Amino acid sequence: MTMTIRDWPLEERPREKLFARGARALSDAELLALFIGSGRRGMTAVDLGRELLISAGNLKSLLDRPPADLSQQRGLGIARACALHAALELGRRYLACELQRESLAHPAAAAAFLRTHIGAYPYEVFACLFLDQRQRVLAFEELFRGSIDGASVYPREVVRRCLAHNAAAVVFAHNHPSGVAEPSQADRDITAELSKALALIDVRVLDHFIIGSGVPTSLASRGLL
Repeated sequence: MTMTIRDWPLEERPREKLFARGARALSDAELLALFIGSGRRGMTAVDLGRELLISAGNLKSLLDRPPADLSQQRGLGIARACALHAALELGRRYLACELQRESLAHPAAAAAFLRTHIGAYPYEVFACLFLDQRQRVLAFEELFRGSIDGASVYPREVVRRCLAHNAAAVVFAHNHPSGVAEPSQADRDITAELSKALALIDVRVLDHFIIGSGVPTSLASRGLL
């Protein structure tokens, strides 16, 4: 006979464990099991979660897969793949709400927010956080896609969006799909060009984060602003 999760002791079942001890008490496989719902023949939802993690390498690699790709994994399908991506998007939106309630007194909060939103893209994205005079978030926008250089990032458009949001300051970010978060000369040049353009309308550039596979690199902390 195959043991199912219902045969486990109550304190070991993912749903009961979360209810009693909180979500942080669950392993990655157990969290996945709550969204997967059930396993397949001879395998519980937790076993299936473990198998998916082993196949992908880690949780990030698994959830970075597009829904169409994820749905092809044995034991998932369209409904479960969509549920996992919906959970991921809920987390992003929750983080956005938290950030919008506070000022950006701590750059690490902005870096975490930006990494969550653009870190997984397989192509370069240039994004901007628009801030008010108290450095509270007014809006977040992905402005440009493609290589970050003078040909793909347009200062005029950045100025236009700052005026539209009545921003007093901005934080820029773009990702390096290679995973290396070192700023290139093009990154430095476009940051300097944007800073000069925005100074004409009294908008401060507080930072420009390079998002790679590790901790985001802050140009402000490097003295490059």
